Amino acid sequence: MRATSTITHSHPAVEQAAERLRTAATSGHPCAPVRDLIGSSDIELAYAVQRLRVDQRVAAGATVTGRKIGLTSPAVQHQLGVDQPDFGVLFDDMDVSAYDEVPSDRLLQPKAEAEIAFLLAEDLVDGALDPTQVRGAVVGAAAALEIVDSRIAGWDITITDTVADNGSSGLYVLADRWLPLDELEPREVTMRLFSDDCLASEGTGAACLGDPLAALVWLARTARNLGQPLLSGQVVLSGALGPMIPAPPGVTLRAELSGLGQVSAKFSRKGRS
Repeated sequence: MRATSTITHSHPAVEQAAERLRTAATSGHPCAPVRDLIGSSDIELAYAVQRLRVDQRVAAGATVTGRKIGLTSPAVQHQLGVDQPDFGVLFDDMDVSAYDEVPSDRLLQPKAEAEIAFLLAEDLVDGALDPTQVRGAVVGAAAALEIVDSRIAGWDITITDTVADNGSSGLYVLADRWLPLDELEPREVTMRLFSDDCLASEGTGAACLGDPLAALVWLARTARNLGQPLLSGQVVLSGALGPMIPAPPGVTLRAELSGLGQVSAKFSRKGRS
């Protein structure tokens, strides 16, 4: 039998934490951490907050298009003082791949990571969700920039803060070339991330839980256990291949991923005031 969350939206701490994060997002002013409401270790409660915020966004017209895995790189875990992965939900309006510039005014405290994105061609609902099944569900991989953001002031987060805050998600940019996995071994990909043509971060696929596909397996199982399984057509950002870097207004970021090519993003000069 699948394990599912037993905590509902009506839990007072869930509602209070979700409202604090909603207010920060809509006002443009980062808020205090939510761990005073939900604790610093109750991940189930944190995902309940995330689910409430997701349901609120869907009710307002947003469409879920996939997931993002976070905290897969030891370097990023060290930066944020956490010791395990998490995930957040991607919405249609987060994909700014077609934009001439990333809209900095939609962001509060942006940073960026270079990642491998996977596109799913099969639902990951039934079965063992072992590496063979999960790999077979992937129709292609692409270079990606994830623009992470936090509604919590100063990125003062524990694992529960970032989970509740939809995995500290912001926006993302995908390259326009998808490569089948029989032409690519994700764990062997090397990455270099440039900020205004200066090398700012580098790493490999092995930095992402040892293999980005291992991160995808973790996500498939975790999402199903929480009653939110991965579905055909969804995009998954598999996690950082190296340390995240600042993404201030006016900067241009470019990532080079071996075998996958480049992905770049120019950030508009006007940020959120």
